Formats: sequence, C-alpha cells, structure tokens
Amino acid sequence: MAHHSQYQNVLCIRADNMGDVIMASPAFRALKETFNSRITLLTSNAGAIITPYIDCIDDVISFDLPWVKHTGHGKAELLALAEELRGRDFDAAIIFTVYSQSALPAALLAYMADIPVRVAYARENPYQLLTHWVPDVEPYERISHQVERDLALVAHIGAFTDEDRLQLSVTDDEEGSCKQKLSAYGIASGQLYIVFHPGVSEEKRRYPANDWIVAGREFAEQYDLPILVSGSGKERELAEAIAAGIGPAAVSIAGGLTLGEFIVLIENACGVVSVNTSTIHIAAAVQTPVVVLYAQTNPQHTPWRCAHRILPFSVPQHLQSRNAIIRHVSGQLYNEPVRHPGPAEIVGAVADLFPVIDSVASECGRRAYSFPSAWSSGPNAN
Repeated sequence: MAHHSQYQNVLCIRADNMGDVIMASPAFRALKETFNSRITLLTSNAGAIITPYIDCIDDVISFDLPWVKHTGHGKAELLALAEELRGRDFDAAIIFTVYSQSALPAALLAYMADIPVRVAYARENPYQLLTHWVPDVEPYERISHQVERDLALVAHIGAFTDEDRLQLSVTDDEEGSCKQKLSAYGIASGQLYIVFHPGVSEEKRRYPANDWIVAGREFAEQYDLPILVSGSGKERELAEAIAAGIGPAAVSIAGGLTLGEFIVLIENACGVVSVNTSTIHIAAAVQTPVVVLYAQTNPQHTPWRCAHRILPFSVPQHLQSRNAIIRHVSGQLYNEPVRHPGPAEIVGAVADLFPVIDSVASECGRRAYSFPSAWSSGPNAN
C-alpha cells in the first residue's frame, strides 16, 4: 500500500447522475479526512450541478463520457480530456461504479493520463489498467448499498470516516431566498408542508399521475397541510396537472427554485413522497423522512440512514433493462409482479412515517390550517 502522502491530489470519477454523486460523497469525505486529499471530481454535466453543495469536493471536471451517456463526447474530446488529466498531476484516480457497470473504460482513461494509482472494482483481470484491483463480487455473492460499496472501495487504500451519512450544505442566501419564494405561495416561515415529487429521469420509474392526484386528495381530506408538487422546469407541466387535480390544497413549484433552494425546501418539509430519483438522496442528506414509490430497478439505491418507507412496484417488461447483470438481479429479487401501490397505501405510509402530521392534527383539530384560495395558481396569479 502506498504511503499516505502519495494521495494528496486525488481524482474521483463518478460519471453518472446527481443522486450517484451524493451517494459517493461519504467516500470522498473518507479520502479527505484520511489523507487530507484535494478532491477533484470528474462527473457528468448532470452530476456536476450538486457539487457546490458537497463540502469535500475541491474542483469539478464536467464531461459526459461516451460509455456512460449515449450523447457523450467523441474521440477527439476524450483524447483532450486525457491530456488535461495528465497536466493536473493527479496522485491517484478512484473510479466509482454501480455493480452493473464496467470501470475499465475509465481505468483506461486514467492509464492514458499517467495517473500512477488507479483503484476500482472489476470482475475481469484488469492487468495494467488498475494498480489496485478490487474483485467485484456483486451482485452474485451479495448486494451492498451503494454508499457501503463506495466506502469499501476507498477503504482498500486505507481511507475511512467516522461520519458516513450523506451531507449537503447550502448558503444563508439560499435559505432566505427559498423562504421568500415560499412566502409568495402563502407558506409562512415555520409552517408545515409536505412535498410530492413525481418527476422521473426514466419512464420505467414513473408512478401514474392520476394516482398522485388521488393520493393528494385523500391526504388533503385528512390533513389541511399544503402539498407542494416539485420538479424541474421540464417537469412543470406534469407538476401543474397533478397540483390542479388535487385542488386548492396543492400548488406546483416545479421550475421555480434553484437547486440550493430545493435542498432547503426538502430540509424544511415535514416529509417527502417521491419516486426513486435524486430527491430521495437529498432527503436523506438533510434527514427529512421520505416515502419512496420505488420502481424495482436498483435495490442498492434506497435512502441512506434516514427515516423512510419503500413502496415498490414492478417495471413494465418492455421497459426492463437489457443489461445482463441487472436482468440477473431482477430474476433473483423480482420474480413476482408487484402492482403500483395504491393512493391509500401512500397516505397510510405518510401517516406512519410522519407522526408530526398527526400530532398537529390532534392539537389543532382535523383542520390544522386554512390556506389562500390562490394557492393552486401560484404566487403570480392575477
């Protein structure tokens, strides 16, 4: 094993999405705390947007690698990236993957960049591509949570941390601007609310919009708490349709917040109901209880070290992955079809997981609050 001083300038490669970067952050922290490393993260453009909120990351290289994204850069850009990495004189490259991915393309990139220490999981013998080969036994012998998998990888070179929770940091300005925007919707500072997050990055994870609406209506009948339907600008139409279907108890805020403000929104919520996307990892990082409508895709990507309930459902056959490893896991774990959880199951899971809702209702009566009728139209309604 190399001496600790050899790991001062470390390249971490996590070339996927925002949630993957969040889950890898405890491993970044382990490198920082153990070796006092300067951490540079090579990640996708989608993954890079969360990096300002992860304190242990010192620098970011945004690049959509062609073996991760079908719209990734071509050969000339990839060769230029290798030259850029060579010029940065990294001491080590740590390559983070899920068990269904190969680390070897990234290992070849690091090899071409003359990075002397290259660490990754691999099933096949990588020979010179890796200096520290961790044989990958997942998923055939076991399946670890992604956070555990990433921490075990850096432990192979002696990096550890006593704090393995996910953590995100926002600025005071983002705290203030989020509260100001919520105030425009009629949400006073300190007022309880729940977040519904229906948007998905993959169709196979989608939960039916009409069932979101029914769940929202049933929730509103029991608790007079605001339902904030969140999402990106691209998801605004879906969020607005769901909020309108629920009625005056709900409002769409999709596309209305910066990422930092969205983190504040989740942190201050009494609970979140979401499909399995990066929102559930943000909730875990800020310790907000979350009910996850969990398409049976990656079993190792559940919320980490926070209060949560999983409501699983099967991925339609025509949307199932062609990756042989993912198909193996599906065959082992998901033999029986599982229907979408019903709206009543969602409301029941919320009531079980978020006892503060019942406590407010019991103290203030079934109707805890009354809200502006303009809610469903948003703060700029005429």
